[in-house]
Amino acid sequence: MVGKMLSLDPVIEPSAKLKDATFGRYNEVGARTVLNEVSMGDYSYVEHESQITYATIGKFCSIASLTRINPGNHPMERAAQSHFTYRASAYFPGEADDSDFFAWRREHHCILGHDVWLGHGAVVLPGRQISTGAVIAAGAIVAKDVPAYTIVAGNPARPIRRRFSQAVEDGLMTLAWWDWDHEMLRQALPDFRKLSVDDFLSKYKGVKATQVETA
Repeated sequence: MVGKMLSLDPVIEPSAKLKDATFGRYNEVGARTVLNEVSMGDYSYVEHESQITYATIGKFCSIASLTRINPGNHPMERAAQSHFTYRASAYFPGEADDSDFFAWRREHHCILGHDVWLGHGAVVLPGRQISTGAVIAAGAIVAKDVPAYTIVAGNPARPIRRRFSQAVEDGLMTLAWWDWDHEMLRQALPDFRKLSVDDFLSKYKGVKATQVETA
């Protein structure tokens, strides 16, 4: 990110591999990262050597390096859970891959809300939902849904604490600053940097997107 200027078009490292990925504005994809059927919202980024499959990522998400979102499940209920049972074309000439199995994998879609932070090496297991403002600690293994503005850590990941009080959380969700346009974000930048969250909410409470003025 340092020294780069982001724009309406995503900045994608040449070594990244994308399949059916869609982007918003001001996105960045790091080196050797793999995205497979992923939708990424405005201002979100993923660092190098991460793998994300079958996922919807909200706006302003910060995804560190070496993370995995939706690693593939294997068919544990079968007599054999090996690749040969569902990637048969790679092993047996004329055999088709198991389309039903891959459809089952797609049904276990992962969803990240807005302003979510995934730490270095975190893993989000298939079908999990991480709500807005949550923090996933480095190395955490997310096996259950994560509530909004909650910090989780460990294997399996467990809640450590909430970031804010319920009143502050409600205020942020109502304000929905992640829906402000680019110029509004720039105007409010000094307040994002300097004001406490309580003072920020006090200043912008009830403000609509078109009403933000230069600080």
